[in-house]
Amino acid sequence: MHAASAHLLGRVTYQGFAAAWPTMEGTGEFGEKMNSLRKYVVSSTLADVDASWSDTTVIRGDLVTEVATLKAEPGGDLLVQGSCQLAHALMERGLVDEYRLMIFPIVLGSGKRLFAELHAVSKLTQRRPTGLVLLAYRSA
Repeated sequence: MHAASAHLLGRVTYQGFAAAWPTMEGTGEFGEKMNSLRKYVVSSTLADVDASWSDTTVIRGDLVTEVATLKAEPGGDLLVQGSCQLAHALMERGLVDEYRLMIFPIVLGSGKRLFAELHAVSKLTQRRPTGLVLLAYRSA
């Protein structure tokens, strides 16, 4: 989070964050960072008027072109949280430089898979494990 200069989010995740973060109290430095980062929402359905969380831009153009432009800008990392459909699209197009996974040791049932096909996992190299629950991987 500290290395990020912007969020890159899908519409559903953005709408959930935008409904919660601006009104959360007692979140300290983390909450201030969440609210102050630039936000880019990849959506063909979100109206500009509904992108009301501070400093939000809706991206409707070609994903590869738009993300490549964002990555070329000076500044920190682009942070993708949640946004499973967007994450898959970025992975398919080779636009993910690093995966930072927070592993919570609890199983609640089934859900959306980060890696839709198992062969994607075999193409990762471990970069910098930071303990039992935080892992960082770079695309091989």
